[in-house]
Amino acid sequence: MDTDSGELSEGEFSPVPEIFNSKSLALQAQKKILSKMATMAVANMLIDDTSSEILDELYKVSREYTKNKKETIKIIKNVIKIALKIGILYRNHHFSPEELETVEKFKKKMNQSAMTAVSFYEVDYTFDRNILSELLNECKDLLHELVEHHLTAKSHRRIDHVFDHFADAEFLSVLYSPCEEYRLYLKKICEGITKLLDEGIL
Repeated sequence: MDTDSGELSEGEFSPVPEIFNSKSLALQAQKKILSKMATMAVANMLIDDTSSEILDELYKVSREYTKNKKETIKIIKNVIKIALKIGILYRNHHFSPEELETVEKFKKKMNQSAMTAVSFYEVDYTFDRNILSELLNECKDLLHELVEHHLTAKSHRRIDHVFDHFADAEFLSVLYSPCEEYRLYLKKICEGITKLLDEGIL
């Protein structure tokens, strides 16, 4: 697989509409990848509705936190790009047996992170930003390990960009704060995560 050909420059996306929609953004990303990798069967690579709803809420809360629309869109774009590229590698059997073990480790760590995030929301006075940050950073390390021999340095920077934001202890503290606006974002995010957990996706 020519992974370099799968790289998407920031300028390859059409302008993002004022009303943010992660599913539309994912479609744009997929079309660009498909245009470069036309022989690969990735027609089912669009993110599902629940994941899209979670990303929409992550966009809203991140934009509120950073006060920077451009930076927030870039973070969500990078989430989508990373997910699509890893999905392509996985579906086309590019991972070695050892790397598939890393895939399973990553899935388990993501599951643990997801359940912890929901538990911290549901059970009062249990939130510990350091625990959740550590779990997310462990996910980041496993992703770097997984794509080490497949993706470019640019993709590794994207992984860092995503996790440096979402695993940031200060961001997590604000997300789990008593502020009514942030609680609403968190409620919707955790409802989506719970649905993915119940469906066995996470």
